[in-house]
Amino acid sequence: MGMTERVRLTRYARGGGCACKIPPGELELMVAGLGTATGTTDLLVGLDHGDDAAVVRLDERTGLVATADFFTPVVDDAYDWGRIAAANALSDVYAMGGTPLVALNLLCWPRDVLPMELAREVLRGGQDVAREAGCHLAGGHSVDDDGPKYGLAVTGVVRPEELITLEAGRPGQPLSLTKPLGVGVLNTRHKATGEVFAEAVASMSTLNRDAARAAVAAGIRCGTDVTGFGLLGHASKLARASGLTVAIDAARVPYLAGAREAVRDGYVSGGSRRNLDWVTPWTDFGAAGEQERLLLADAQTSGGLLVAGELPGAPVVGELLPRGEHMVVVR
Repeated sequence: MGMTERVRLTRYARGGGCACKIPPGELELMVAGLGTATGTTDLLVGLDHGDDAAVVRLDERTGLVATADFFTPVVDDAYDWGRIAAANALSDVYAMGGTPLVALNLLCWPRDVLPMELAREVLRGGQDVAREAGCHLAGGHSVDDDGPKYGLAVTGVVRPEELITLEAGRPGQPLSLTKPLGVGVLNTRHKATGEVFAEAVASMSTLNRDAARAAVAAGIRCGTDVTGFGLLGHASKLARASGLTVAIDAARVPYLAGAREAVRDGYVSGGSRRNLDWVTPWTDFGAAGEQERLLLADAQTSGGLLVAGELPGAPVVGELLPRGEHMVVVR
């Protein structure tokens, strides 16, 4: 099979991008009670709240940030998939207020099914985004698998006093979102029809570096990135960790062009529907209908940051309130 013959990479994936994650409810049950390996007090962020990365204190001025993220094809273009997967993995470090330093490739490839030249394009995409981030990409690990998967293991650094976590929210703080929602339903439409959504690809391959730097400069200490569990899922994790209620102003949430049409036409992944089922017991949806709920729960891939504070150019989509009857309120 030559590169001149178009390959629909998304046909080799049951779920694309972060929609292929294990559902959040099942994941929480799986890791419950595992704790940390050593119980060291130098572990600043571990399993407690499901933050975006682990952080270990090296000294009073430096914390080591470690994360890994990989997934199945979210788009058909191999180079774009590599860029998106790399930006998504690097986002975990940015979401903690850190700076990525070095990354390793994680590649699963069906070598008897798909050409290795396509795998090279995936790696090239990841390399280009890592270079843009100023992060060394040095080797990695690959296995012969029944389906393609790609991502990075990333190590970075953060100043402990600048650490951004889920548990640092305070009542009255506004919530800002740095990227529009909707990549999940657009990717689902792309997988079904082959339509290419350039705005979605651009959003997913854009680093969260500048948003993270702005958040740190603004003194923001509470936040997360919005990925596979959707805006409502990640907001509910923040609410639980901080002991607060998250209020989402549905009319203020930005969406990519075509997202509302995609959900209207039924292009909703199983991961997004599972997200909605998971958050429903502790969410007051107010007047939001089913389509609005699905968009708010849409599984994002390489989404933006959701931070407790205001950032230039980022819409305020809600606020943190004292804990009420529900962890999340849509108004």
